[in-house]
Amino acid sequence: MGTYTADIDVRFRDIDAMGHVNNAVYATYIEQARTRYFRDVLDVDISRASTVLASISIDFRSPVELADGEVTVTVDVADLGRSSATMTHEVRVGDAVAAAAEATLVSLDPDTGKPAPIPEEHRAGMESYHDL
Repeated sequence: MGTYTADIDVRFRDIDAMGHVNNAVYATYIEQARTRYFRDVLDVDISRASTVLASISIDFRSPVELADGEVTVTVDVADLGRSSATMTHEVRVGDAVAAAAEATLVSLDPDTGKPAPIPEEHRAGMESYHDL
């Protein structure tokens, strides 16, 4: 399959004093896409997954405005380690890339809070969806 995409509405509350989406909101858009990815691809409620966001970096390329209406956020798996997955994202308005991001998620043992192997069913879902 390859790339997962999620369409997300741009809300009035996302807009800052400069008239465009505030930079902090991009992380929320990416989180919304990741939540849908867990639901749609891995069949997991992300709130029940013992996974944490270890890092995120966002490269802003062009502003998103309220008039744009919605953004499309992509989710790809760039690297799948023993206990971590690095995902790449694009926030797009139409065909234009407004931001590119990379996020690393770490699977945790729910009892100890220490890194643990990614559950096999999650790994299998990511590998088959992204042809890894």
